[in-house]
Amino acid sequence: QVQLMESGGGLVQPGGSLGLSCAASGSRFLINDMGWYRQAPGKQRELVAAITRGGRTNYADSVKGRFTISRDNAKNTVYLQMNSLRPEDTAVYYCNAFLIVGSRVDYWGQGTQVTVSS
Repeated sequence: QVQLMESGGGLVQPGGSLGLSCAASGSRFLINDMGWYRQAPGKQRELVAAITRGGRTNYADSVKGRFTISRDNAKNTVYLQMNSLRPEDTAVYYCNAFLIVGSRVDYWGQGTQVTVSS
Protein backbone atom coordinates (compact mmCIF):
# COMPACT_ATOMS: atom_id res chain seq x y z
CA GLN A 1 0.00 0.00 0.00
CA VAL A 2 0.98 3.60 -0.54
CA GLN A 3 1.88 5.82 2.38
CA LEU A 4 1.88 9.60 2.19
CA MET A 5 4.28 11.48 4.42
CA GLU A 6 3.37 15.12 4.97
CA SER A 7 5.30 17.99 6.45
CA GLY A 8 5.17 21.76 6.62
CA GLY A 9 2.03 22.67 8.54
CA GLY A 10 2.04 25.23 11.27
CA LEU A 11 0.97 28.63 12.48
CA VAL A 12 1.50 31.72 10.37
CA GLN A 13 0.31 35.29 10.43
CA PRO A 14 -2.05 36.68 7.80
CA GLY A 15 -0.09 37.57 4.70
CA GLY A 16 2.58 35.04 5.52
CA SER A 17 3.73 32.00 3.61
CA LEU A 18 3.94 28.31 4.27
CA GLY A 19 5.11 25.37 2.22
CA LEU A 20 3.70 21.87 2.43
CA SER A 21 5.36 18.72 1.19
CA CYS A 22 4.05 15.20 0.74
CA ALA A 23 6.04 12.18 -0.37
CA ALA A 24 4.42 8.96 -1.47
CA SER A 25 6.15 5.68 -0.87
CA GLY A 26 5.40 2.02 -1.32
CA SER A 27 3.74 2.17 -4.71
CA ARG A 28 4.65 -0.32 -7.39
CA PHE A 29 2.54 1.57 -9.89
CA LEU A 30 2.71 5.00 -11.41
CA ILE A 31 0.78 7.61 -9.48
CA ASN A 32 -1.67 9.52 -11.61
CA ASP A 33 -2.81 12.69 -9.88
CA MET A 34 -1.65 14.21 -6.64
CA GLY A 35 -3.24 17.04 -4.78
CA TRP A 36 -4.13 18.86 -1.64
CA TYR A 37 -7.48 19.05 0.05
CA ARG A 38 -8.49 20.90 3.17
CA GLN A 39 -11.22 20.73 5.72
CA ALA A 40 -12.16 23.47 8.12
CA PRO A 41 -14.30 22.91 11.23
CA GLY A 42 -17.91 22.41 10.25
CA LYS A 43 -17.06 22.35 6.56
CA GLN A 44 -16.79 19.64 3.96
CA ARG A 45 -13.44 18.62 2.62
CA GLU A 46 -12.64 20.62 -0.48
CA LEU A 47 -10.07 20.51 -3.21
CA VAL A 48 -7.34 23.11 -2.87
CA ALA A 49 -5.11 22.18 -5.78
CA ALA A 50 -4.33 19.16 -7.89
CA ILE A 51 -1.69 18.25 -10.42
CA THR A 52 -1.58 15.50 -12.98
CA ARG A 53 1.43 13.36 -13.70
CA GLY A 54 1.96 15.45 -16.80
CA GLY A 55 1.97 18.67 -14.82
CA ARG A 56 -1.50 20.03 -15.53
CA THR A 57 -2.79 21.94 -12.52
CA ASN A 58 -6.15 22.84 -11.10
CA TYR A 59 -6.86 25.28 -8.28
CA ALA A 60 -9.80 26.26 -6.19
CA ASP A 61 -10.92 29.77 -7.05
CA SER A 62 -10.21 30.91 -3.52
CA VAL A 63 -6.49 30.14 -3.79
CA LYS A 64 -5.71 31.05 -7.39
CA GLY A 65 -2.81 33.43 -7.59
CA ARG A 66 -1.75 32.67 -4.03
CA PHE A 67 -1.00 28.95 -3.94
CA THR A 68 1.23 26.95 -6.25
CA ILE A 69 1.23 23.20 -6.57
CA SER A 70 4.12 21.27 -8.05
CA ARG A 71 5.41 17.72 -8.12
CA ASP A 72 8.54 15.72 -8.61
CA ASN A 73 7.62 12.47 -10.30
CA ALA A 74 10.99 10.89 -9.65
CA LYS A 75 10.49 11.43 -5.92
CA ASN A 76 6.73 10.88 -5.93
CA THR A 77 6.45 14.13 -4.04
CA VAL A 78 3.90 16.91 -4.28
CA TYR A 79 4.35 20.39 -2.91
CA LEU A 80 2.05 23.25 -2.08
CA GLN A 81 3.49 26.70 -1.70
CA MET A 82 1.01 28.95 0.05
CA ASN A 83 1.51 32.70 -0.08
CA SER A 84 -0.58 35.63 1.08
CA LEU A 85 -2.31 33.42 3.58
CA ARG A 86 -5.64 34.48 5.02
CA PRO A 87 -7.48 33.40 8.18
CA GLU A 88 -10.00 31.70 5.90
CA ASP A 89 -7.23 29.33 4.81
CA THR A 90 -7.14 27.83 8.29
CA ALA A 91 -7.89 24.13 7.97
CA VAL A 92 -6.46 20.67 8.12
CA TYR A 93 -4.71 20.05 4.84
CA TYR A 94 -4.64 16.55 3.42
CA CYS A 95 -2.36 15.16 0.79
CA ASN A 96 -4.00 12.94 -1.79
CA ALA A 97 -2.67 10.63 -4.44
CA PHE A 98 -4.41 8.19 -6.67
CA LEU A 99 -3.41 5.49 -9.04
CA ILE A 100 -5.29 3.21 -11.34
CA VAL A 101 -4.92 -0.52 -10.86
CA GLY A 102 -7.89 -1.69 -12.86
CA SER A 103 -9.87 0.99 -11.08
CA ARG A 104 -9.02 4.18 -9.23
CA VAL A 105 -7.45 3.81 -5.79
CA ASP A 106 -7.02 6.85 -3.53
CA TYR A 107 -4.55 7.33 -0.73
CA TRP A 108 -4.55 10.06 1.87
CA GLY A 109 -2.07 11.60 4.23
CA GLN A 110 -2.80 12.00 7.90
CA GLY A 111 -3.51 15.69 7.56
CA THR A 112 -1.53 18.67 8.76
CA GLN A 113 -2.94 21.69 10.53
CA VAL A 114 -2.50 25.09 8.94
CA THR A 115 -3.54 27.98 11.13
CA VAL A 116 -3.50 31.56 9.91
CA SER A 117 -3.92 33.96 12.77
CA SER A 118 -2.50 37.19 14.11
